[in-house]
Amino acid sequence: MIEVIGFDGDDTLWHDEALFTSTRGQFVALLVKYCPEETICSHLFEVEMRNLRAFGYGVKGFILSMIETAIELSDHRVTCEDIQTIINIGKDLIGHPVQLLDGVRETLLQLHHEYRLVLITKGDLIHQEAKVAGSGLGSIFHSIEVVSDKDPVTYRRILSEHNVMPRQFMMVGNSI
Repeated sequence: MIEVIGFDGDDTLWHDEALFTSTRGQFVALLVKYCPEETICSHLFEVEMRNLRAFGYGVKGFILSMIETAIELSDHRVTCEDIQTIINIGKDLIGHPVQLLDGVRETLLQLHHEYRLVLITKGDLIHQEAKVAGSGLGSIFHSIEVVSDKDPVTYRRILSEHNVMPRQFMMVGNSI
């Protein structure tokens, strides 16, 4: 019997990937003067993957990866104005209001009465906490876990802390 339901945050409870896609589009439009669009996209992805160990998941690491990509693809010719633009579009991404997916609040409120609900989200701690606050959903969850990665070790730790057996746990989301 399920006792605890875990939920992803980004793109499960609120919109997120579309905002990153829009930001990538602005970044590409800024850098096309240095190289072709497809090169920008593939190189940004490579830099993001390379930087995961240092910066983890989240907007701040994404911003730093965009800056690093701009420096590399422009052969160190990127202007201070372009760097400032990258920082500004990153700040816009961080400051974007949280937009819940349809039916999320109502669904969580119904489930809250029958199950312990745990939000398990990964990324930058400050940004994820701001998203939870901006969502207005924080009080519905029995616990909120901001993790650096969602791997078996992390799930085992969370289940142990909540005294729940794996067979009593269900995870809802797109990054299990």
